Amino acid sequence: MSNSALEVKGLSKSYGDKSVLRDLSFTAALNDFSVICGKPGNGKSVLVRTIMGLEEVDSGQIIVRGQVVTEADSGSRNIGYIPQSFALYPHFSVRKNIEYPLDLIKASKEAKAEAVDRVSELLKIGDLLEKMPVQLSGGQKQRVAIARGLSKATDVYVLDDPLVGLDFKLRERLIEDLRLTQEQLKVAFLYITSDPLEALQLAKTVMILADGKIVQQGALVDVYDAPSSLPSMTTLGFPEANVVPGKIQGSNFTSEIFEAVVDVAGKSTAAIAGIRPEGILIGKHPGTISVSASLTLLENLGSEFAAYLDVKGTQFITVVSRTDIEGIKLLESKDLTISIKPEAITLFDSASKKKIGTGVARV
Repeated sequence: MSNSALEVKGLSKSYGDKSVLRDLSFTAALNDFSVICGKPGNGKSVLVRTIMGLEEVDSGQIIVRGQVVTEADSGSRNIGYIPQSFALYPHFSVRKNIEYPLDLIKASKEAKAEAVDRVSELLKIGDLLEKMPVQLSGGQKQRVAIARGLSKATDVYVLDDPLVGLDFKLRERLIEDLRLTQEQLKVAFLYITSDPLEALQLAKTVMILADGKIVQQGALVDVYDAPSSLPSMTTLGFPEANVVPGKIQGSNFTSEIFEAVVDVAGKSTAAIAGIRPEGILIGKHPGTISVSASLTLLENLGSEFAAYLDVKGTQFITVVSRTDIEGIKLLESKDLTISIKPEAITLFDSASKKKIGTGVARV
């Protein structure tokens, strides 16, 4: 049997004349934490419902461990599910909440006891088993909800943005819990989110969902460093990448903001330059492209600041370390200059949004 735990092939789904999923394909492997990241309105909720068997598809296949389950009912797909909200049954104890998915498949008393022991140890909730949901904190409720989703022993689990709405500290703790849980179970986790920061924190493999399709799949560092399309660049990353429309003339990219020598394939003329925040430096630096800017907002992110800049009417974002005292002082100056690293520029065709080239480093 292959290493594939969940495979989706050519999935399409429409509502009337509105196409939501368009020939969507991806693979989630065993012993991998895969994250599908897409901006709101790109089909994430519909994708989850079709995978879980809550909605029929128009075409395509859903395959779990080599078995086609496209037309199987939800309960027989052998997929664990962790929902977006904890939604515990208030009249059940923690133990009964965890056992409930196993009751639906008529699991034996022994199997339920083993499952409760297994997941309560994983998520450190053994002391909560006889409590009622009303007695739990928000973090405890979410741990119980995760435990309930994991109670069904299988090779693949779908996590539908389970950390949405939680405060920062609680979310950080649960992110670590999820990573450790996946590593211990050595199963496939498929996490669906619109939060790029969660994708960066959790993913071993990341898939970019845009316009109802998976437009790129690969190791997190590869997709981040080498986006194959503009949606890949703007969806993955925090703060979001900067984009500048312009034209390619020969080996030059020109825009109202800057010009750069580029290495491009094909004959595209209208293009979009994408630059991640870390590709923009404060002040003048050798080998870079300098432009004038003004600071509009300095956002405190803890160990660093996100600097929102106005450059000829276009918003740019860069990041500045809290320890970069000189850089912070420069941000507040009236004659602010920022420097763009040419090698940090990725070029995309304006029509297809596909990558066509990169900036060339200055020697």
